[in-house]
Amino acid sequence: MEFFAFTEMPYPDVPEQYWNSARVTLPNGLYDPKRGHEQYNRYLDLHEYADDLGLNIMLNEHHQTMTCLDSTIGPIAGALARRTKRAKILLLGNMLPQREEPVRVAEEVAMLDVMSGGRIQSGFVRGVPTEIHPANSNPVYNRERFYEAVDLILKAWTTPEPFAWEGKHYHYRYVNVWPQPYQKPHPPIWITGTSMDDTAQYAAEHDFTHAILFVTWQEAARLFDVNRAHCRALGKPEPTPDKFAYVTMIYVGETDEQAQREGEALHWYFKQRPARGFQAPPGHGGLESTVRAWSAAGSGAADRSTRLSRTATWEQIQEAGAAIVGNPDTVIRRLRELYDLTGIGHVCAMTHVGPMTNELTMRSLKLFADEVYPAIQAFGPRKEEYVEAGRAAGAG
Repeated sequence: MEFFAFTEMPYPDVPEQYWNSARVTLPNGLYDPKRGHEQYNRYLDLHEYADDLGLNIMLNEHHQTMTCLDSTIGPIAGALARRTKRAKILLLGNMLPQREEPVRVAEEVAMLDVMSGGRIQSGFVRGVPTEIHPANSNPVYNRERFYEAVDLILKAWTTPEPFAWEGKHYHYRYVNVWPQPYQKPHPPIWITGTSMDDTAQYAAEHDFTHAILFVTWQEAARLFDVNRAHCRALGKPEPTPDKFAYVTMIYVGETDEQAQREGEALHWYFKQRPARGFQAPPGHGGLESTVRAWSAAGSGAADRSTRLSRTATWEQIQEAGAAIVGNPDTVIRRLRELYDLTGIGHVCAMTHVGPMTNELTMRSLKLFADEVYPAIQAFGPRKEEYVEAGRAAGAG
């Protein structure tokens, strides 16, 4: 199992009275650029420390929010391509439906791949619903713009001569990307999903790595089994573990008690909420997921079959698996449970949020690198009962 550490690079200095409007409408007058300068540098320090420890790095982006100051992953990835030596750099990822020029994305990622010597993992995402309003985009076309952009980028990376593209949403007389990616035929592709079967099937059809974010382990296992079942239906080989990833939070302490005391700072992330009207724009998701999002918005329940509510308690978040907190043995045990249930080959962990200090995060990362990572890299085959249960679930 591979490990990727990340922080969304939040701006934590916003009074609690604004936490229910953390995205889109939060006044940018609350931002202090001098404080932001300090934060960008300390976040780069965290990423470089992860590289020193032999861990991989994940970057993501969001827009017009206090929770993620990495509003464009290219500059940070460029800095890390130069300032790190070993880490794979996962871009999870470029929000293709919100970008008007997919060819520009192809150029940016290819350039980063060459700069890093082939260490880029290229994630393509649709973006969360709150990205729709800042981009002034039509949510109805979000999914089909995503599919077309992916096809265009892959062709741009694998066609050794100029070509024209006439699609529904994108039109180019000349596509001729320089530079071409360092990795051949292109960097590994990741996509994300939360609770939609068609995303799992799309990942299976294209042999992409499917990353599930902050849903319960049971729901992640179900979606990965949908992926495997779709591969079988298509006559494709069984996907290997590297085609599955889970995104969670992790904090490691010397003892369970210390980890719980210090790691509860991670809960800050779940306390930041967008105004309700931005959470599920009509057309962005399917009808079922839209109804579920609206009906769950005011509920504090941790539904074990789907994504956690932002009002879930810290105990519910841990019970569902969206946070793994404890001493090294506890974290190893929990990751083994996650592995047996889902068969993932990658775990991506938010190891820092909000006002957490670098000292706390680095201490946790060091314990993880020294005591947890060697153990999870050596995980053997999944327990057979989980494999058989997954086959039955996927077939159903």
